[in-house]
Amino acid sequence: MNLSIDRLSTRHKLRLAVITSIVLVLTPILLLLGATSIQSLISLSFAICIGWFVSAVLTQSVNSGIQALETGLLNFKDGEFSSLLAYSANDELGRLCDVYNQTAEQLRQEKQWIYQRELMLDKVLQSSPQALVLIDSTDHVVFSNYSAKLLFNSDSKLEGLMRHALYQCAEEQVRQAMEMGRDGLFHLKQEQDETQTWHLSTGEFLLNNQQHKLYIFKQLTRELSRQEVAVWKKVIRIISHELNNSLGPMSSMLHSGQLLSKNLDEPRLGRVFSTMQERISHLNEFVQGYGKFAKLPQPKLEVIEWQGLLDSVQQQWHFTLGGCLPLKSCYADRVQIEQLLINLLKNAHESGSAQSAICVKVEQKEAGTLLSVEDAGQGMNEAVMANALVPFYSTKASGSGLGLALCREIAEAHHGQLSLHNRGDGQTGLVVQVFIP
Repeated sequence: MNLSIDRLSTRHKLRLAVITSIVLVLTPILLLLGATSIQSLISLSFAICIGWFVSAVLTQSVNSGIQALETGLLNFKDGEFSSLLAYSANDELGRLCDVYNQTAEQLRQEKQWIYQRELMLDKVLQSSPQALVLIDSTDHVVFSNYSAKLLFNSDSKLEGLMRHALYQCAEEQVRQAMEMGRDGLFHLKQEQDETQTWHLSTGEFLLNNQQHKLYIFKQLTRELSRQEVAVWKKVIRIISHELNNSLGPMSSMLHSGQLLSKNLDEPRLGRVFSTMQERISHLNEFVQGYGKFAKLPQPKLEVIEWQGLLDSVQQQWHFTLGGCLPLKSCYADRVQIEQLLINLLKNAHESGSAQSAICVKVEQKEAGTLLSVEDAGQGMNEAVMANALVPFYSTKASGSGLGLALCREIAEAHHGQLSLHNRGDGQTGLVVQVFIP
């Protein structure tokens, strides 16, 4: 049988080397002693057996170390770095195993660190308000976060869906934005007649040697509203400053004129001064009212006792209380929340609604408190609802256009949100909802 030595294991090569050495040493000795062929054959056979046994004992530890090293390297190949080698002899193989153990420990620590970083990254991405969708070269969704599920109106994970199946869950505007394949703004119409502004960012990169495309959806509605309100506040501060600079001297001159006119017998001067005083007082109230909107202070949070607050407001504006008051505490600025309620109830009473149809509800939600004010007025058409929260916009002849804008400022100062909805189910009227986290 032709057996190649290259195919033998290291252990068998060592044992073969030991036996060969014994044979090479014994053969000259037997020849010198004049042993016969039979005696030489018997002696060599006995020596080979002894040599085989001795070599087995001598190579046992080496073989164990090599097998352990082979098993460890196979673990490396499978990404497992927790196994260490027990071979610790002070020889070349022992030093090799020691290097292996050091390498395994370092790789294990790096793997643990990478795993922790992946957990942290996944936590950040899942809690991000931006909707993230990653699609591979085969048009399969390989990653999405919770915000993406909400954007695509899905109750289950988006991973594994094909692109066309993803489009079936989404609004048409989202599909069009993704198909355009470039960064830009798009508008998303909601069921409650509310239009949201979104921005889509896209990017392409290689992942596991495959081309992937990342879609990042960011809602800009609140940010645009915040910037718009900031501009209005700046305008209001400038106007208020200029008006105050003029009203002060005018009031002083009016007072002086009234003193000088006391000795004059002219009844028309009294009417002139009275009219001027009335207009100056009106302008002062105008400036003060707009100043509340432009300089809304930071909320002073305290525990809100809803029953006491609603009783206080009900002494000024009539309403019915719907549902049961929440049992959990709500932390908010009592003065600002009371002002918000007063503004909303004032609008409800001026909507043409019957007093008995005006209702206030305070509901406890998982993430906060939902305050609702309902009326049975005419509601709002699409154009009015789109501008109702813009400062100075009003459909009333004597309205300032700051009531709802101030309410939204109060809600957002509490990190909450105010929204307007027309009542459904064939009922007329408006529902204003304020969520306080």
